[in-house]
Amino acid sequence: MRNVRDATVAQLSSFDEIIDVRSPAEYAEDHIPGAISAPVLDNEQRAIVGTLYTQVSPFEAKKRGAALIARNIAHHLETQFNERPKQWRPLIYCWRGGQRSGAMAHILGQVGWQVGRLEGGYKTYRRHVISELQVLPAHLDFRVICGATGSGKSRLLQVLHEQGAQVLDLEKLARHRGSLLGKLPDEPQPTQKMFETVLWDALRGYDPQHPVFVEAESKKIGMLALPAALLESIRNSPCISIEAPLHARVALLMEDYAHFLHDPGLLAQRLAPLAVLHGRKVISQWETLAEQGDWSTLVEELLTQHYDPAYRRSTQSNFARLQDAMLLQPHSLDEPALQKAAMPLLELAAK
Repeated sequence: MRNVRDATVAQLSSFDEIIDVRSPAEYAEDHIPGAISAPVLDNEQRAIVGTLYTQVSPFEAKKRGAALIARNIAHHLETQFNERPKQWRPLIYCWRGGQRSGAMAHILGQVGWQVGRLEGGYKTYRRHVISELQVLPAHLDFRVICGATGSGKSRLLQVLHEQGAQVLDLEKLARHRGSLLGKLPDEPQPTQKMFETVLWDALRGYDPQHPVFVEAESKKIGMLALPAALLESIRNSPCISIEAPLHARVALLMEDYAHFLHDPGLLAQRLAPLAVLHGRKVISQWETLAEQGDWSTLVEELLTQHYDPAYRRSTQSNFARLQDAMLLQPHSLDEPALQKAAMPLLELAAK
């Protein structure tokens, strides 16, 4: 095709823009980082064409699909592509590099743009991500920040990031704080595929010559599973242990989980699964503390009776190098204290 050439995943960065022509539902599940959505068939149209293909004939499906695709490409040309300059070099991809990307690439090429078409489409890209997630972690120098719930691990990572250190914030990428109560209000987690995409995108950008700071996590963060190779690398890496006073941890958690202060019923719903471990009587006591607004007592009891024992069991069994960890003991968890705690880590990162 005129002005259209095949491209590989390794060449993604050589194009001005990446265009995902799959349906909005496919795009929402996962897409190449930075790709914009320009569907040649929307969700309903894709279903219609698929039904025609299976229930009538491939010919009727292709005829109907071609008409819909032509209209949608015309719309994109008149709207989001209207101001693109003559030198614009887009990369187009669909599910497997077939008719949808072919149609868009052909028309954009006929306009005069130099167009790339991803060989094998999203399926090839997805295989590349899975393959890379199996090998990239082994090439990185992880330093694992351990510490009981509320010790400021995520805030310490933020301080390190702001000071230029390499940070892999798994909870930020997963949109979840990692604990039973960690679901963020009004912010759904990404799909497993999208989570793996953002992990791959982060890992490929790190310099292996400098450490990557990461928080100790379990196998799952909310509903999302960590790739096995990444989890293994993290658990075999040197540890940094942060210990903070109980009162500081309580104060931090009351800030981070403030949404529960306005909805004790939601908290009761989240605590219900703990009845298996602690009994219905203890759960009822915690629910009463929430209803009475005695949040500091409730948080302290949750830490000392549930989270701290569980964390000790988990870290001691999963992080073999914890006993040799560098120890940080900030007197509080405010920003100046965490900046001071980060100083030896920044020195380590600068070596």
